[in-house]
Amino acid sequence: MLKTTDFDYHLPEELIASRPLDDRAASRMMVIHRDTGEIEHRMFTDFTSYLKPHDLVILNDTKVTPARFFSNDGKIELVRTERLGSLTWECLVRPGKKMKPGRTIEIGEATGTVESILENGNRVIQWDRAVDEDTHGKLALPHYMNRESDPEDRDRYQTTFAREEGAIAAPTAGLHFTPEILSEINHTFLTLHVGVGTFRPVKAEFIKDHDMHAERYSLNEATAEHINAARAQGGRIIATGTTCTRVLESIGHVPLSAQSGETDIFINPPYDFQVVDCLLTNFHLPQSTLIMLVSALAGRELILEAYAKAVEEKYRFFSYGDCMLIA
Repeated sequence: MLKTTDFDYHLPEELIASRPLDDRAASRMMVIHRDTGEIEHRMFTDFTSYLKPHDLVILNDTKVTPARFFSNDGKIELVRTERLGSLTWECLVRPGKKMKPGRTIEIGEATGTVESILENGNRVIQWDRAVDEDTHGKLALPHYMNRESDPEDRDRYQTTFAREEGAIAAPTAGLHFTPEILSEINHTFLTLHVGVGTFRPVKAEFIKDHDMHAERYSLNEATAEHINAARAQGGRIIATGTTCTRVLESIGHVPLSAQSGETDIFINPPYDFQVVDCLLTNFHLPQSTLIMLVSALAGRELILEAYAKAVEEKYRFFSYGDCMLIA
């Protein structure tokens, strides 16, 4: 029975990328060949050379919205996890003890009142007017960057093809793509709004006891038809990131049809992939659900070997870091 600690590895702090490269496509790319166990060190600009005729690359077109806010006095932090209405938010609140039902918070000209506390500890806040998000909203950058967001992040912590607003965090494997690279490949889009659960650690001793967070997704008819056609022609389905993987495996079969909903699928070894053939992904945190997912595809031992080599070769890790192609 696999434990959370079975997915641990040593990562020197200096390898965590807290800033993006000047060029989106300048990242390194480790390539893992599952059939032979070979590990290559390439560049992301080599990605297209690994594609075969009729292969289809799936990308997540969710758009990151500024979801982090501070009260005018700086004492309360909110991270909006869901819009429940035009003036009603569900939020993570820090410190929670100060925000009991009936308490108010001011952000700019808007005043919010805590309506209730949900079972997960989140607060439902009702505003008397719209919060000026452009002025007061910040991106909720991952904690490991150890910094506040700045104007550069508004562009770089967003894919070039983002269009469907609703994510708190970026689908980071997509950050490497430029419009020029996209124009060279057969690709299509789905949407999964990355939620705050992406930051939550696995606390269970055994991974089977972990409760996965749910995230909203949508896959339209055009994308479903594109995937079905690629598979019928013998092409591989190449997921860009764990978000695309979770959507496709939640549906779990080809041919696909248009659908939307929520998924709380937790992919971990052993797992029999039904839709995804290859995966382009960034390097993930130790003991996270994401390293468990990639281990389900490539095997835990091979993934941990690859991560050890990535540390040795000084790859850049996490959201603004380098990438890995599991072929």
